[in-house]
Amino acid sequence: MAFTRRKLAGFSALTLASFVATHTATPAHAEWHPFATSATKSKGFSHWLSDITLTGLIDGGIMANPARPADGYNYGDFFGDHANQAQLNQVVLTMQKANTGDAGEYQVGFTLQGIYGSDARYYHLVGISDQEWKSRYQLIPAQAHVDVHLPWATNGGLDMQVGILQAPMGVEVMDPTARPFYTLAYTSQYSVPFEHVGAMFNWHVNKTVDVTFGIDTGNQVTFGTADNNSRPAGYFGINLNNLLGGKLKIVELSRVGPENSSSIMGPYVANQAERFWNDINATLQVNDRLSVTAEFNYLHDQGLKTHNTVNGPFKAADAFSVVTFLSYVITPSLTFNYRGEIYRDNNNAMVATFMGNNSYMNAISGHGTSTLYPGPGGHGTTYGELTLGVNYHPGLGKYVRVFAIRPEIRFDRSLNNTHAFNGGRNNGMFTFGGDAMIGF
Repeated sequence: MAFTRRKLAGFSALTLASFVATHTATPAHAEWHPFATSATKSKGFSHWLSDITLTGLIDGGIMANPARPADGYNYGDFFGDHANQAQLNQVVLTMQKANTGDAGEYQVGFTLQGIYGSDARYYHLVGISDQEWKSRYQLIPAQAHVDVHLPWATNGGLDMQVGILQAPMGVEVMDPTARPFYTLAYTSQYSVPFEHVGAMFNWHVNKTVDVTFGIDTGNQVTFGTADNNSRPAGYFGINLNNLLGGKLKIVELSRVGPENSSSIMGPYVANQAERFWNDINATLQVNDRLSVTAEFNYLHDQGLKTHNTVNGPFKAADAFSVVTFLSYVITPSLTFNYRGEIYRDNNNAMVATFMGNNSYMNAISGHGTSTLYPGPGGHGTTYGELTLGVNYHPGLGKYVRVFAIRPEIRFDRSLNNTHAFNGGRNNGMFTFGGDAMIGF
């Protein structure tokens, strides 16, 4: 089974800022600077402390399903997985010192972020938090990394982040203020990684080109017995910025390394069978109101269908997808959003619903019980998904960093008539709902 985010500043694959920047931007006066003093104008440690900010966010939502599936789950939906049940998705507390100084200077910052809520079930790290909670609402250290800017080689220098990192691949991220919808696309759930322990680097070659690379222990695993195999994985990719006079940005990011569990597949297969993740996306800011994004993703895993024998034949699993986004600013406080997706699960090895609060992480680690509702058997499934919604984001004064209400309607369908939805009864699913958030 394949198992696959605040962003990595400077080299997140794409933040969809065009969808939300004008609605969720953090005014400087709304941030709390816990170490600010009258001495902040001086140099040295007190000046360094003065740039530290502390912010909070609360997000919750519901996805209603008129079909009322017998198992109670919306198939293929992580954040809104419990049909017709409201959920507290995230309570977020973030302390950060961002590196915003001159690119020609050495800089040191950090990010510490904790998240409590139902979303945390999918973003644990094995060996750190995955077995600490059994309820629907769980707690994770979502980010804990040191950020260093090194003015080396080029005018833009090199950015480095080391520690617990949100995965940089893909368009949609865990942070609800940085994505257009409450729910996620199939691609964002099944074909990109979520969380890492490792190091990421972003080399600013020039104003147009950034090169990204990094190494980590694997997707959502750590070290020793908390790693589901004994091999590392890593990233490499390129960003093309400021194209077409600053209107177009293209991001390509690839990743390679074993990601399957030795306890399930055996050490030979788990360590030798590579997973190749590839994602490329482009965003065009057509004008002040309209922006469009297109994403193409291809995942190839050599081990998901391999027999558990030393010299067993490899039978790789594949998934590929295309996702399109559109955002149109109707008024300064109201934005219309569209998402359309075609996702091909070629071996029915990727898409599943994890039934149980710890099932997803048990599947990652290969330990414990993982109860899931898998995709249809026999042949691969092509999923289609269309989501429409609006983002209502009125300003609530200088002490409220962000406030938004985001209703959406979503249509999911098997395009080759397999019956994956509503407990296996239907070849399609209609859900509606959304979320609300407030941040300080």
